[in-house]
This record gives sequence, C-alpha cells and structure tokens, in this order.
Amino acid sequence: VTLHLNPISSVHIHQKPLVFLLNSPLSLVWKLKTERLAPGIRRVFFVSLGSVVQFEKGNFSLSAEIEEKFFPEKNEHLLQWAQKEYGAVTSFTELKISRNIYIKVGE
Repeated sequence: VTLHLNPISSVHIHQKPLVFLLNSPLSLVWKLKTERLAPGIRRVFFVSLGSVVQFEKGNFSLSAEIEEKFFPEKNEHLLQWAQKEYGAVTSFTELKISRNIYIKVGE
C-alpha cells in the first residue's frame, strides 16, 4: 500500500512531528511517498506485526521511527488506545481494500 503524505494547501512545508498507526490484519509493505515535509522532524510509524515501511530515496527516513506493535483488534479499541496514548486523534481512516492512501497533514 502506498501512503501519500502532503501538507494541506495553506502550509508550504510541514514542520511538525507526526505519529501514524498503520494497522492491517495482513502483513503489508507500506510505501511512503511524501511532498513538502521538512527533513529532520520526528515522525513515528507504528505498524502491525509483520509489516514494514519503505521510504523513497532521499526521504526523511533518518528522522523517522518505525515500530511493530500489537494493536487492538477492533477499530473502536484502536481509536481509544490512540487517544489515551497521544491525547488526541486528528484523523482516522478505515479502508477495506486500497493500493493508495492520500493524507493531507497540517493544522
């Protein structure tokens, strides 16, 4: 699955930390494609067991953290866990089948 990350239109370059929970019942390769995200900013990718994250060449992989995690099985429990762990969830998306996911990051 390719995860496309771009800042919202009012933000020229996104310069804030991000945390992503990438959960799937199957092991996946998450391919990251980004535009206009500042390098050197902490970005954390929690992936379900057996999944991996691949970065584009020249991407922000040096400042990214990847951790395999056992997630709650139901989405409601995953959302509750994320809110408890991070205090807020700004976006939640559930897809049954997808090869590309487009996410706008920003305020």
